Amino acid sequence: MRDRTARNIQALALAALCLCPLALGGCEQNPPAPSDPAAALSDPSGLQQDPAGAVRFDRELDGYSPQKREYNFYFTYKTVHPWWDAVALGMEDAARQLEELGVIINYEYLAPASASAQDQLRRLREASGRDFDVIGVDVADVGTVTPAINALIEEGHKVMTFSSSDASRENGCRRIAYVGNTHNYEDGADLTRALCEKLGGKGKVAILVGTPGAPCHEDRALGAQRVIGQYPDMELVAIEYDEDTVEGAYEYTKEFLERYSDLAGIICCNMSNPVGAARAVVEAGRQEQVVIVGMDHDQEALGYLRDGIIYALGVQDCYSIGFDTIQVAVKIADGLLPGDAYPEKTEEITTIIYQDGAAAMLRTLYGVID
Repeated sequence: MRDRTARNIQALALAALCLCPLALGGCEQNPPAPSDPAAALSDPSGLQQDPAGAVRFDRELDGYSPQKREYNFYFTYKTVHPWWDAVALGMEDAARQLEELGVIINYEYLAPASASAQDQLRRLREASGRDFDVIGVDVADVGTVTPAINALIEEGHKVMTFSSSDASRENGCRRIAYVGNTHNYEDGADLTRALCEKLGGKGKVAILVGTPGAPCHEDRALGAQRVIGQYPDMELVAIEYDEDTVEGAYEYTKEFLERYSDLAGIICCNMSNPVGAARAVVEAGRQEQVVIVGMDHDQEALGYLRDGIIYALGVQDCYSIGFDTIQVAVKIADGLLPGDAYPEKTEEITTIIYQDGAAAMLRTLYGVID
């Protein structure tokens, strides 16, 4: 059964709109290091990106002709959360466009209330006993879920990964393809570089990661750590996992502020923790002393960005992730392997938004007009 509860991202937004510990080797590249870190500090605008193209709502089908008139898909993701609601909107729009062509897309899109790799294993076992054309997974933990994906492939099921967390072939996973963010490490590095430049290359900072084992959160945290290591006068004083909850991020940030009277910055690796961090910083009256960078399009976070309390947000194009997931799933169901028809990894964009782009994002996503 298809989820038809949300019709467009604006409506959803108005209503509400990743290493096993930090040693996971999912991404081993190093962020580009400035040859002269001090010189790089003079141009923080180098990371500025145009907010107008951050989320593309004008997506159209790519012209592929499906081989069947009806498809049944199963998608499971890490946790019930507005971020994945936005992904679902792209899915729904792609399904609607296919329906206009006479192709019916039935899909289940399900997740637990809190992230759990064991719950994901249970859901995959349950789905394997039903007649789905494709099973899609937003991987909760690479080490735990990869063997389950490989077992499903061995049994003849067609499995893809999607959203923000892949279990790649480099990880030993035999999934057919991935659609989503392929550059979480770089996102963490870019945001951290912006923070370091804002701080003049010196100061104490903390990292809020998210869910232990979630590849996207862990890779962003790894990118952040490696950039901090490039600046001799930057000090990483704490890393905490808030389980991708606003409440957890708020409590950890309160602890950071109490423990470090000279804390200069907080790096947030998921959509929830910029909100919790900003709430705690404002409550403590330290918004002029603590620089916050983080991920995504939460309305409250964008409001903090507009007001100068958050310095930068990396906004992912969730809509396109969902839209392309459906397109790729159809091709996988038809027996096509990655190649000319679609890539093994469909890369979606992240746009770094600063204060001067916040009002445009609020207007585009939430209809907020100052």
